[in-house]
Amino acid sequence: MRLTEFNELVHGEFGRLYGESLLVDHVLLSMGGKTAAQAIEDGREPRDVWRALCADFEVPRHRW
Repeated sequence: MRLTEFNELVHGEFGRLYGESLLVDHVLLSMGGKTAAQAIEDGREPRDVWRALCADFEVPRHRW
């Protein structure tokens, strides 16, 4: 997954403002206690970060 697709999915699922906030404020325990933005900066795959966000916010699995 490309970063642009990741951002489109985040904005589509959570809205632009809330999605941007989640990327920098919500700590993903499954990503070692990092935010989504930090995890991506550290080289984690956007697909894995997307799945972690979906799991934390109980997004229906068919939208992962």
